[in-house]
Amino acid sequence: MSEEYFEVPIRCTGIATVLLKKIENEYKVLLFKRATSILKDVWCYIGGSIEKGEKAWEAAIREIKEETGITLLELYTSNKFDQIYSPKENYIYVAPVFVGYIDEQQDVKLNYEHSDYQWLSIDEAIETVSLPGNDEVLMSIEKHFVMRKPPEFLRVGN
Repeated sequence: MSEEYFEVPIRCTGIATVLLKKIENEYKVLLFKRATSILKDVWCYIGGSIEKGEKAWEAAIREIKEETGITLLELYTSNKFDQIYSPKENYIYVAPVFVGYIDEQQDVKLNYEHSDYQWLSIDEAIETVSLPGNDEVLMSIEKHFVMRKPPEFLRVGN
């Protein structure tokens, strides 16, 4: 007798991006306080949807511009992923995480999705992020993007 199994679907319809900026010789992480009904008042890094015809890294660049107004950056894939299980809809959501190094002169201009932002040290950011798993992503980014220069083959975009 063969057993039947149900596979929980995995969806990858979005991206996440951690922005880094050197301030007074130390890399800081940009975190946002969500203002919309989804995750309201949660502190997190950038997240967004991939639009039809976009590559994931192109969505990351677009979301950075939409949510912050920032256009000058070097973008890398981190080889990490945000993942969340939705018990209501029974699927696993996976999003590739990108890392953007921001030019010192770039200012943040928030859109409607966020009510506040702050530049924090990695340790402060790890303590501030609200979603389980975000802290592990930040620890990996610290090791591979803050404490050392990332390999060029991880760079995307320009």
